[in-house]
Amino acid sequence: MNKQKKTIKSNFFKKIFIKICRIFNYEIIDQSNLYLPVSKKSADKNLSEIGKESLVIPMGRIKIQRPVKSLDIILRSCASINMLSQSKNRIFQKSKAEYSLMTLKSLIKSINYNKNLFNKIKLKLTIIDYNSGDQILKEFKRVLKNEFFESEILNLDIDFYRKKIKAVNQQGKQVSQNQISNMSNIHQSLTLAKKCDDLIYLVEDDYIHKTEAIEEMIYAYEKISTQLGRELILCPTDYPYLYNNLKNTKVLLGNKYHWRVVGESLCSFLTSKKIINQYWNKFVSVSKFEHYPFEKPFHDIYKKELCLSPIPSLAVHFTNINSVYGLSPFINYKKLWDENKF
Repeated sequence: MNKQKKTIKSNFFKKIFIKICRIFNYEIIDQSNLYLPVSKKSADKNLSEIGKESLVIPMGRIKIQRPVKSLDIILRSCASINMLSQSKNRIFQKSKAEYSLMTLKSLIKSINYNKNLFNKIKLKLTIIDYNSGDQILKEFKRVLKNEFFESEILNLDIDFYRKKIKAVNQQGKQVSQNQISNMSNIHQSLTLAKKCDDLIYLVEDDYIHKTEAIEEMIYAYEKISTQLGRELILCPTDYPYLYNNLKNTKVLLGNKYHWRVVGESLCSFLTSKKIINQYWNKFVSVSKFEHYPFEKPFHDIYKKELCLSPIPSLAVHFTNINSVYGLSPFINYKKLWDENKF
């Protein structure tokens, strides 16, 4: 009987204590089962609240000062060209169209992984396509048809943008037709990005994403940008070539991933409209003159602004198995591939 009374008293005082914690905006955790009674969440779940706070155990809570208002995903597609500048087969040796479709599917899965994010964040997915063919475009439209978010498919205006490209590159060689279409698509994507409201994710059509990729990028952007008081560039891929040389870096905590400072990336990254506008001439120079390496103007920007890459990768660049610019280390490629099969 006494034991029962003690339990009742204990539960009563526990409830009062939890209410007091809520009033004063404190968080507590039950170490016996890792339950957070104030938030009513288990510690293995996402504890952060978009636009309000980041909560990472055991680092505690950070009040978000830089909330994300919107996300525009701009997917550059060209299902007719297998490889931009080489003839090697991709891992699993499928047609380029299959990688394009799986990239879109993985993005949609990643968006739907946490729909609640987009109750407060405006979302739009735009495909800028060049020469993929009617059947592929029909598939794009089919998979996007019943989704909850706004989407659009645009044709690349290559005749307009190719006029702005210098015919000879930095190595003194003629710019290839494949590269011209790529540079034109980058230019049109950047032009569209200038009209967006906040975050823009520019991505190519051979990056297959983990389900948590979009969620992690948004939460990590809010958290790290708030901590540092600055805008960021997030590259979703942990490129193997960045481990070839011993370089100093910094490692930061995102929401559920580590993020490290890198000085290079390829052409898929997430950033803000503010960064795009601030470095517009640098960004757009990639689409007017073929540098060596191609992404050199981006790397110049990263000398002034932080570019962060996740450990491990959130999106894998599905190129040839031996390409150091492709497959991220320590990823189950077959599992990721099978999860996004059409």
